[in-house]
Amino acid sequence: MYPVTEPFEIGKLKVSDIHTLYYEISGKKDGNPVVFLHGGPGGGVDPTDRGFFNPEKYKIILFDQRGSGKSTPSACLEENTTWDLVKDIEKLRELLKIEKWHVFGGSWGSTLSLAYSQAHPDRVKTLVMRGIFTLRKSELRFFYQDGASHLFPEAWEEYIAPIPEAERKDMILAYHAQLNSADEETCLNAARAWAKWEMWTSKLYVDPVHIAHADNDKFANAFARIENHYFLNEGFMREGQLLEPQEIDKIRHIPTIVVQGRYDVICPATTAHALKKVFPEITLNIVPDAGHSSREPGISKLLVEATDSFADL
Repeated sequence: MYPVTEPFEIGKLKVSDIHTLYYEISGKKDGNPVVFLHGGPGGGVDPTDRGFFNPEKYKIILFDQRGSGKSTPSACLEENTTWDLVKDIEKLRELLKIEKWHVFGGSWGSTLSLAYSQAHPDRVKTLVMRGIFTLRKSELRFFYQDGASHLFPEAWEEYIAPIPEAERKDMILAYHAQLNSADEETCLNAARAWAKWEMWTSKLYVDPVHIAHADNDKFANAFARIENHYFLNEGFMREGQLLEPQEIDKIRHIPTIVVQGRYDVICPATTAHALKKVFPEITLNIVPDAGHSSREPGISKLLVEATDSFADL
């Protein structure tokens, strides 16, 4: 990855009566514009995310989605849907007077990359995506109900602990009740457990530093509440919408590179495979010794190679 450079512009964008987004721009002032779409939803951006792009070639635009990171109000679920976020990306593009830009996103960021590019294909130069996620019922069931639990049983026990046994048949619904409880400590305990499950399972080798991230209450609350809100509502999309042939036809002309960890249990490779079947024009790279995280060495290497290959387009 490239050395992290400091932003030359930091701003706030009011996108509704409720929400104001944080954004930052780094790299080359007159460079090739790229927008980074973070994961979660609710994950927020990190300064190291700038490192996926050559700062001497790219104008690097990072922003925190509604309720995430430095955007306000934190963890707010009101007026917070996939299509609100798609509109926000357009508002940011218009504010920055950018005609077309490169789009980069992993995990939920890949979901949003697909949704945005299908809504505004004429505004997207290229797509670089990692850990494809389309919010189909089978994907959510594998990670939050029955699948990843077989691979990380000790972490799964901690994840289900806050939920009464009688309510465990639908973990997303059961967590929704706790994450929206009137009791603040109930909310925070649930948020920490929800976030910890994802931190536990995101790398091929379990990373204690990554797991400790779930102990940050502000992060965990936004991450858990917003993720759960979107997943309970199935992404505010039709089942399988992002993979429908008529939707893929809208973006078939866009050069696209996908990087996927073979042992990604959060967004398993079957979804990237499904995308490749309906969108054979993409370049799909399966990393044989990686899980989900963009910081897995094999994944970050290929993501940087992808952005380098598109830097002059």
